[in-house]
Amino acid sequence: MKLNEDEYYLITDSKLSKKGTLSDVENALKAGCKIIQYREKNKSTKDMIKEAKELKKKCEGKAIFLVNDRIDVALAVNSNGIHIGQDDIPFEIARKILGNEKIIGLTVHNLEEAVKAEKIGADYIGLSPIFDTNTKKDAGIACGVEMIKKVREIVNLPIVAIGGIDKENVNEVIKMGADSVVAISAVLCSDDVYKEVSDFIRIIKENKLK
Repeated sequence: MKLNEDEYYLITDSKLSKKGTLSDVENALKAGCKIIQYREKNKSTKDMIKEAKELKKKCEGKAIFLVNDRIDVALAVNSNGIHIGQDDIPFEIARKILGNEKIIGLTVHNLEEAVKAEKIGADYIGLSPIFDTNTKKDAGIACGVEMIKKVREIVNLPIVAIGGIDKENVNEVIKMGADSVVAISAVLCSDDVYKEVSDFIRIIKENKLK
């Protein structure tokens, strides 16, 4: 299974969510979102597995379901794969545990990390942060939209752009070569997740047709 390109990519965040993770995912799926990443930092492993199982069931036949960082939770619920950062479980170990059929996405911050991600066999890269963001405290310094262009020219993997993206700047992000877009605060902090995800999907598709 491979990551769907040209899509809006939802990452959950229970701290930002107004109506809860399950509600956010249901609304995103209803809007046509095809990639869901379960990211949870504030619950016990037992509760995470329980919630991830429910989410995976909702995604069945509708969207790719990935788990952030926690390879144990990913295995417990048989997710479609995981997303890991530079300081998480090493990619080679994750691949050995999960096998070649599962998707493994890797966060990168610059050209060097992006090139390495392709070389070691990542299925896609999460280029982050494009703009300044408060959603993730350790996100680092914004790399800017020019970095998307630089990576696109050298790396053939799908690029998921993340960090400070909203409906005002998403056009520029897509034009520079991003395949998918994550906008956590812009979606989860709103009162209407369905509408926001629908808007992002429409904008992405319109840009891809230009």
